[in-house]
Amino acid sequence: MSQQTHRQKILIFIDWFLPGYKAGGPVRSMANMVEYLKEDYLFYIVTRNTDYTETIPYKGVNSNSWESFTENVYVYYADETHQTKHTYKLLLDEVSPGIVYINGVYSWRFSILPLLVAKRNSQTKVIVAARGMLAASAIDVKGGKKKLFLKLAKMAGLYKRTIFHATNEKEKQDINRVLGQRLKVQVADNLPKKALPEFKFIEKHQGELTLVSLARIAPEKNTLFALERLAELDEFEGTIQFDLYGQIYSDAYWKLCQEMISVLPSNIRVEHKGTVDAELVGTTIQNYHALFMPTRGENFGHVILESLSAGRPVLISDQTPWRGLEDEKSGWDVSLELKSRNVDELSPKTGSGEWCKVLGALLEMEQDEFDAWCRGARRRAESFVNNPELKEQYKCLFD
Repeated sequence: MSQQTHRQKILIFIDWFLPGYKAGGPVRSMANMVEYLKEDYLFYIVTRNTDYTETIPYKGVNSNSWESFTENVYVYYADETHQTKHTYKLLLDEVSPGIVYINGVYSWRFSILPLLVAKRNSQTKVIVAARGMLAASAIDVKGGKKKLFLKLAKMAGLYKRTIFHATNEKEKQDINRVLGQRLKVQVADNLPKKALPEFKFIEKHQGELTLVSLARIAPEKNTLFALERLAELDEFEGTIQFDLYGQIYSDAYWKLCQEMISVLPSNIRVEHKGTVDAELVGTTIQNYHALFMPTRGENFGHVILESLSAGRPVLISDQTPWRGLEDEKSGWDVSLELKSRNVDELSPKTGSGEWCKVLGALLEMEQDEFDAWCRGARRRAESFVNNPELKEQYKCLFD
């Protein structure tokens, strides 16, 4: 390891990191953060030597030693026998960081153990990134265990003398609601990829629509809800192709999705295409007309920014930070409440009128109008990526 002592050292703990990609957003958040800030800080990342849901170690990666990942970034890929308190104490002593940055809340090996070790040194600044895990929608998934842990953590003062990193004001409110108003929380938005992909148009004919989702097949991503909305499009003529990319989180949930797919009209086709390497997400999205992801909640939503960056409008729920999309002609953020703006009664036909309305409009859209939405999506991405305040927020967090 390089001994560049003039830079602030940040020791990071995260369950999965590059070259892994199957864990989705958290991996991308961390990769973007170190890429953005590596000119100002030295990063030492401790992570598993396997990808999410995998047991075979990464190829070409040495386990249980520091690997030079890129300039000013070093990674320690730990096998199971080294994901321990003892190893973490040795690494902490070796690196001697000014900051320990912990991703997530519930992971025993990469959230709780590192926190217990780091707090022993009163001179070390400890930052915990909630990563959306304290939102009500996230706590409700396996809620019993999570609520018990959070209650015990609060009683034991587990997060005393720590700073929580929230990526927006809503997440800050979620953290304080769950863990107490006295807990210190700082807001720094997620950092995007530095470079935007080349902007490309795609052919769009009336009556033809290709949709894509790049997310886990899971209740929190609302895959079944998306399929149910497609099932209600019997009033519209044309063909729809909806491709799903992502890990199948639960076989039982996927079975429900398959049952819905089997009863869709013949003009609507849905296929599960496996997973996509993180570096290919943007170019994959450019093969489709729009991203369709009615997620139950995102503290950021990297794939949403990827779609906007690729110049593709998004059809998402109103449970993400990406709001006011329709006003900018970059997409639609629709309520998950199954009620249209003009109808009071809830029913299978009228209850989700807004979703059907947007899907129908996309299906019937022709080239010129669709191109305008693609340009709007790209503009929204550019305005976010080029925001000079993003880097300053992190300097405030770390310094």
